[in-house]
Amino acid sequence: MSTAPIAFLKGHGTENDFVIVPDPDNAIDLPATLVARLCDRRAGIGGDGVLHVVRSAAHPEARHMADEAEWFMDYRNADGSVAEMCGNGVRVFARYLMHAGHVTAGDIAVATRGGVKPVHLAKNGDVTVSMGRAALPEAGVTVTVDGRSWPARNVNMGNPHAVAFVEDLAHAGTLYTEPPYAPAAVYPDGVNIEFVADRGPRHVAMRVHERGAAETRSCGTGACAVAVATARRDGVDPAETGVPVTYTVDVLGGTLVITERPDGQIEMTGPAVIVAEGHIDPSWLTEPAV
Repeated sequence: MSTAPIAFLKGHGTENDFVIVPDPDNAIDLPATLVARLCDRRAGIGGDGVLHVVRSAAHPEARHMADEAEWFMDYRNADGSVAEMCGNGVRVFARYLMHAGHVTAGDIAVATRGGVKPVHLAKNGDVTVSMGRAALPEAGVTVTVDGRSWPARNVNMGNPHAVAFVEDLAHAGTLYTEPPYAPAAVYPDGVNIEFVADRGPRHVAMRVHERGAAETRSCGTGACAVAVATARRDGVDPAETGVPVTYTVDVLGGTLVITERPDGQIEMTGPAVIVAEGHIDPSWLTEPAV
């Protein structure tokens, strides 16, 4: 590990917070142990994950997308594991690009492990991300918390989700650890688990246990999965009606607006904020983890 200072920023989208590491040339080594230390809320900077900002042409996983998107979101979970996508992360990533002067308000494209995501940056601070289409595998699971069990709908937004409808969000328990689900083979690489309660017509609230991060204040892909699962529960499929459907999804950190269009494309709109920037102390980088 180099002893040179590493620049960082801190940002959040509906209080799903991230350490942002600008690294256009992909010159910084970010092993899982360092990512976990950066995300440690007591001994590090603190965050639900790391947004490693790299030019697509400089990253081996993104070079094939360089013609479509200049920038690649190399996203890592708080435990250091690699993730396919993070909806709130894309919004914060795009807001950083604007903050740094790499892009201006309007339409841009961001490369992710879940594909290239079109993004619209509004001048009022809201960011809209085209999240792609949801896949709805038939195999589902049963999620259990404190003796209560619920069937969970399998929704894939580039990353896996299990959506369970509950009467009260308190039934989700503490969510310090991943709620058990069965059969486990449905999600061989783990899963994000959403608990959902109704709040009104086309309006729900959710809590989420994110794979690799425990409970978070918000999850963008999770909100999209929840909107799709709720629409199907309500007997609504825009592909059949030809009419877009929009759900308001309350998360612990705010509110996201999710629209599913007749062609299956899902759009997520919400805020993204940059709150701080600075440099990581070089001596801290070389200290052994406690």
